[in-house]
Amino acid sequence: MKAFTYERASDARGAVEAVVNTPGARFIAGGTNLLDLMKLEIEQPQHLVDVSRLPIAGIEDTDEGGLRIGAMATNTRVASDSRVRARYRVLSQAIVSGASGQLRNKATTGGNLLQRTRCPYFYDTSKPCNKRRPGDGCAAIAGHIRESAILGASTACIAVHPSDMAVALVALDAEVETLSPAGHARRFPLMELHRLPGDTPHLETHLIPGELITAVVLPPPPPGGQQYRKARDRASYATAHASVAIAGGRIALGGLAHKPWRAVDAEAALADGASPAEAMARELKDAALRDENAFKVPLATRLVAATIAEAQAQAGAGRDA
Repeated sequence: MKAFTYERASDARGAVEAVVNTPGARFIAGGTNLLDLMKLEIEQPQHLVDVSRLPIAGIEDTDEGGLRIGAMATNTRVASDSRVRARYRVLSQAIVSGASGQLRNKATTGGNLLQRTRCPYFYDTSKPCNKRRPGDGCAAIAGHIRESAILGASTACIAVHPSDMAVALVALDAEVETLSPAGHARRFPLMELHRLPGDTPHLETHLIPGELITAVVLPPPPPGGQQYRKARDRASYATAHASVAIAGGRIALGGLAHKPWRAVDAEAALADGASPAEAMARELKDAALRDENAFKVPLATRLVAATIAEAQAQAGAGRDA
């Protein structure tokens, strides 16, 4: 690990100023992803600004009937919150399906959104990777990788986003609150946070350099059922080959793209009376398939159908209760 300096921030504005004014500075919260990347010398920050103790870890009801979840709220705290479990069960399910209990105890809401891909070629520093060093090329394209993207990929990157929580938040139509380097607060849809790779896969979000996520805001829970399902190689501590979040009439997909994927074509098809299989055929009509990842099309199709059925059953049980 390379040498670095460290400071603990006492307020959000001071944390932003420290990162903006210090060359090579990065925020660190739970550190569950960043520290691993530093040990491998994939990330080499010169200065760390610890935001883990900022007073933005609360979970509060909003006047609109939703919830505001502070960026420093741990995954465990969010998943176990009684309001989340009762009103946003898809979010609780998604969080619990990710990582291990020990990691969820440390991982934060903001950090979960910003975690980097688990592509093995990204982690192998002997291989070229445009995420690690722009312009080097993408070893995964000529390699063998079952986890590669089938939606929104490019000739520069075929990695997928690893977060389960973010998929559920997109289905819930959540928003992100941030503090900009200029000291201004802004709020925007969470589905606009992450970028598709294009020619610049090293730019993974639309955040301004030095911008700090301060909260995630959930609108009132949508009518209808909610459900999250994930297909993976083993029962714990594994990223998704495909995952599905259903929240009312909204569908988000994980494990298929460089960002959580809102399945707007499938939603529209279902609203027009299509079956889940027909809806997913419309959603995946432009999927870019390789020998190693072609299985994701039937997998995601079956997963969506099963998840919709479970969400509908859950909604029916709620009406009958």
